[in-house]
Amino acid sequence: MSATIILDIGKTNAKLVLLDDAGAVLAEQRSPNTIVREGLYPHHDTERIWEWMLEGMRAFARQAQVSAIVPVTHGATAALVDDEGLVLPVLDYEYALPVSQQAHYAVERPPYSATHSPMLPAGLNLGRQLVWQSQAFPKQFRRARHILMYPQYWAWRLCGVAASEVTSLGCHTDLWQPARKQYSSLVERMGWNRLFPSLRPAWTPLHTIKPELALRTGLPAGCRIICGIHDSNASLLRHLTATPQPAVLSTGTWVIAAAPGMPLDGLREQSDMLANSNAFGEAVPCMRFMGGREFAELAGSDAEPCGIADLQTLIGQATMALPSFAGASGPFAARTGSIDGPLPANSKQRYALATLYCVLMSDYCLDALGVNADGADIAIEGSFTGNQWFGPLLAALRPQQTVYNTDDSSGTACGGWMLHHWGRSPSTSKHVAQALMLAGWEEYKQRWLNVLL
Repeated sequence: MSATIILDIGKTNAKLVLLDDAGAVLAEQRSPNTIVREGLYPHHDTERIWEWMLEGMRAFARQAQVSAIVPVTHGATAALVDDEGLVLPVLDYEYALPVSQQAHYAVERPPYSATHSPMLPAGLNLGRQLVWQSQAFPKQFRRARHILMYPQYWAWRLCGVAASEVTSLGCHTDLWQPARKQYSSLVERMGWNRLFPSLRPAWTPLHTIKPELALRTGLPAGCRIICGIHDSNASLLRHLTATPQPAVLSTGTWVIAAAPGMPLDGLREQSDMLANSNAFGEAVPCMRFMGGREFAELAGSDAEPCGIADLQTLIGQATMALPSFAGASGPFAARTGSIDGPLPANSKQRYALATLYCVLMSDYCLDALGVNADGADIAIEGSFTGNQWFGPLLAALRPQQTVYNTDDSSGTACGGWMLHHWGRSPSTSKHVAQALMLAGWEEYKQRWLNVLL
């Protein structure tokens, strides 16, 4: 049986997914994406991921004839490499970079009007990471032959070919101008042009797997390594050929609302609105919040799915979660999260509160992007498809639109499969969410908005 391996590295978990030629999942392995706190700065444990990944691929090689490997990763992350490997650890974008550098970088970074990349905290602007690394570790930085975006770092390790790709470059990095499809003034000013390899489409086979890795894993010598893609853009990929294109909620650690085809002139930097670049290099208006992280914070470690009665109780007693609970970014990043009204009585009610909160935040982001204006469908991708109330509650707030879940809890795997099978659609389907009409739900939403706005 011919199959494809997707290496899916999210901010919270890393996954290996084996899919057959129809796009159906044959096997899956996952591991926490841990951060190493020792050393120069907090960084990704790339060697642990590497060893785990190779062992997983060895197991998959016994199950199917693997013809390609596709790397898909979270954004705001890059690797500085020479011919031998990393010259500096891969920095964790949640690391609070020195405050003393903030003012300096504010002068160096290109204007929002050029990059549509908002000024973000910590290292969420990749350009800020790179400027800091070049100043704090100049000797190591000078050794770098390539700056590789994170999906292409893994592709390079697997096949030895260095490449750049637009979806990771265009993800709030300050390095790219999505509307002009070219590097920003920061890249020119810092002299980094030579460090970024040639741009390649995400679906490009870069080379076959290194012979020594084929021997170690048991994968075929002809197994191709695909260039790779940013994870939210992998989720978006299957929807780009639809007519009309739906708005997409890519859900995971981050919830990213994407509005393909909408204009960029409505984006506001202070609301953490941005333009990503899709796989074709087209600018896509987006807005996001750290929904998966906030859901976990609100629901707690002992969370268990709630019932309709739990949702109705919280709505009836006006128990509201007010942003934000991650503090990293989002439209209300300056606010400290709080709970207004009677506290949830048990773990099911905490799950219910987290669900109500994430629905309201998603609805707010869609409205801010202007999605309401044209009645476009709304597709929900990723982990929130496993929450049976998320889609129906959102559908109740948006009666003029069709809200549906995909049947793939990880839209990233589907998008990765499509890169290897370019021009084909996977054997997946969508499930329309039937509106859950709870008493007082619309009034609850208005009360929540009135407190915030």
